Amino acid sequence: QVQLAESGGGLVQAGGSLRLSCAASGRTFSMHGMGWFRQALGKERDFVAGISWSGGTTLYADSVKGRFTISRDNAKNMVYLQMNSLKPEDTAVYYCARQGDYGGPYTGTPWYDYWGQGTQVTVSS
Repeated sequence: QVQLAESGGGLVQAGGSLRLSCAASGRTFSMHGMGWFRQALGKERDFVAGISWSGGTTLYADSVKGRFTISRDNAKNMVYLQMNSLKPEDTAVYYCARQGDYGGPYTGTPWYDYWGQGTQVTVSS
């Protein structure tokens, strides 16, 4: 059984930074790509960033490119999302997710088989 637990969300002013963490259980963590998604109130869940099993390949949504950085530590079963220069439009619940395989990273939600409960990020103007 795989469990994902996000932390690090909160309230921040525009221009500020937050670092989200995702702790994963399971022995096969290092064999899977990982991703971060977000869902604003009343909107669909959107891809934010993804990282391959090795960390060697990353992918970002255009809206966060240059501001957000995804990383992972396979020894600790952790994935991180460093968010800088935050904007009010970044306000959403952020979810960590595990890809079903080691390829990618992929942007579509069907590629992901396990999800965390989410952490709220609110950016005030």
